Amino acid sequence: MEVYRRVWDFLDYNPVLKYAAVGTVSIVSVVALRRWLGGGVCSSQVRLQGKTVLITGANTGIGKETARELAQRGARVVMGCRDVSRAEQAALEIRVSTGNQEVVVRQLDLSSLSSVRNFTTEFLATETHLHILVNNAGVMMCPRMVTEDGFELQLAVNHLGHFLLTNQLLDLLQSSAPSRVITVSSIAHKGGKIHFKDLHFEQTTYDPLLSYQQSKLANILFTRELARRTKGTGVSCFCLHPGVVRTELGRYVETRWPLASTLLSLPAWLLMKSPWQGAQTTLHCCLSPGLEACSGCYFR
Repeated sequence: MEVYRRVWDFLDYNPVLKYAAVGTVSIVSVVALRRWLGGGVCSSQVRLQGKTVLITGANTGIGKETARELAQRGARVVMGCRDVSRAEQAALEIRVSTGNQEVVVRQLDLSSLSSVRNFTTEFLATETHLHILVNNAGVMMCPRMVTEDGFELQLAVNHLGHFLLTNQLLDLLQSSAPSRVITVSSIAHKGGKIHFKDLHFEQTTYDPLLSYQQSKLANILFTRELARRTKGTGVSCFCLHPGVVRTELGRYVETRWPLASTLLSLPAWLLMKSPWQGAQTTLHCCLSPGLEACSGCYFR
C-alpha cells in the first residue's frame, strides 16, 4: 500500500501524468471487460475444402460473419437471403476478403412457404451435397404481422420457414453425411411457452416478446426432435444462444423505444458482443470435431 501511496503522491505533483495514467487504466479496463464479455472463441482448425454450406440470413450480422469464416476455410457457401441486393454486396465483400469465389447468393424469404419450396427445388437441382445447414435468419419483437400463408411473422420466419427448409433438404443432408444442422435460437426460450391453441395470437392480445420467446423455444424443440429422428444417419443437430449481439435483429426494439435505445447505446456498445464474437458459438457447432455425441444439445 505504501508503494501505491507514493506513486499517487508523485502523480499529484504531475497532473499530466496523473490524467494519462487514469486514462490508460480506464481504457485497459474497458478493453478487458469487452474481451471478457465477448465469450469464447472457436478454436477448431478444421478446413472445409470440398464441403457445401448453406446459411440463411447471411447478408448481415452473425450470419455474415459465419459465412466469411466458413468461406475462409474453403467451403462452398450458399447464402439464402431475402434481400438479394444486400446479399450480393455481402458476398462480394466475402469473396474479396477470403479469396474464395465459391460464395453464391440465392433468394430465400422464410416468411413464405412457396419461397422456401422454390429455393429448395433450385438448391436440389444445382447442388450435389450439403454438409452444413445453418438456420440463422430471424426477426425479433416486431409488431404483429401476418404472412401470405396466414402465419404470425415471428413464428413463420424463426421456426416454420426453417422447419420446412430443413425437412426439404434432409435427404441431401443424409446422403452427404457426416453433416450438421445448426439452428440459432436464443436464451429467450427460457421464458417461452408453445401456445398450442393459439399459435398465431389470433384469440389473445399480441405480445411481441411472448411471440419471440415461443419461436425460440420452437427452435429448441425442433432440434431435439430432429436429433432423435436422424439418430444413426450421420446427421448431427445443434441449437444455440449466441449471446447478446449488436446486430440488425434489434431494429424493431429501437423503433418501439427510440429514447431508451438512444440512452442505452453506450452501455450496449460496452456490454454487447460484436457480430464476430456472436458467431463463435455457431462456428463451434459447425466445426468442432467430436460433437456428434452431443446431437440434440443446446450450446451457449
